[in-house]
Amino acid sequence: MQPVSETIKLLHRHTSVRQFQDKPVSDELLAAIIGAGQMASTSSNVQAYSVIAVTEQPLKAQLSALSGNQAYIEQCPVFLVWCADLYRLREAAAPHLQGTESYEDTTENLIVATVDAALAAQNAAVAAESLGLGIVYIGGIRNEIAKAAELLGLPELVYPVFGMCLGYPAAVNGVRPRLPLAAVLHHNRYDAGTTVQQAGVYDDISRDYMRERTGGQSDTAWSEMMAKRQTQPSRLHMKEFLLNKGFMQR
Repeated sequence: MQPVSETIKLLHRHTSVRQFQDKPVSDELLAAIIGAGQMASTSSNVQAYSVIAVTEQPLKAQLSALSGNQAYIEQCPVFLVWCADLYRLREAAAPHLQGTESYEDTTENLIVATVDAALAAQNAAVAAESLGLGIVYIGGIRNEIAKAAELLGLPELVYPVFGMCLGYPAAVNGVRPRLPLAAVLHHNRYDAGTTVQQAGVYDDISRDYMRERTGGQSDTAWSEMMAKRQTQPSRLHMKEFLLNKGFMQR
C-alpha cells in the first residue's frame, strides 16, 4: 500500500484550469503564494528568477494576443510571468568582483536560472491549489517572446520561461492520466526497453481518456499526438532571442 498524505492527495488532484471566476486575488494571497514559491530549492542559493504579476487588463490583452489568443490570460485576475533572471545576479555581484571575470552568461547558468524558475513556479502552483485557486501554465508566452519581453520591460539576461494564469476556478477539468510510473522510474540504470513498452501501455490509457473526454469523438493515442507534435517546428526563434539577450555566450 502506497503512503498517502494530504499533500500527495492534493498533488494527484491537479488539473489545468482555463475558466476563472470574476473574483480578485488579494495582494495578501498573491504574496503568500509567491512566498511559498520562493521556498523551492535553488541552485547554490542564486535564486535566479523573477515573477511579474500582470493585472492591468490592456497588458493582459496584449500578452494574450502574443501567446496565441488564449482567452483565459485575459479572463484570469492575475497572469504571472515566470522569468529566468541572471541580470540581478550580475548586478548584485559586480561590486565585489574587483576586475575578476564573471560567467553569468554561460549555458550552464541559463539552465540553472530556467530550472530555478520552474521549481519556484511549481511550489507556487501547489500553494495556490491548497488555497482553493487554480492555475494553468502558458508556454505560449514564448510564441513572440521578443515582443513580450519588450512589453514587460525585461533587461538583458532575463527571459520569460512561461506564464501562469491564476485565479478561482469557474470550471474544473477531469484529471488527465499520466504515464505509468514504470515508464519514468528507473532503478540504478536507464531501462530503455521498459520505458518504450510502458509508453505503449499509456497509449491504451490515453485512448480511453480521450474517448471519455470527447464523448467518443476522439481516441487518439498519446504516441500519435506526440508524433504530430514533433513534426511541427516550434519556436525556432528561441536560440537567437536568448543569444541576443546575453545568454549562452559560453
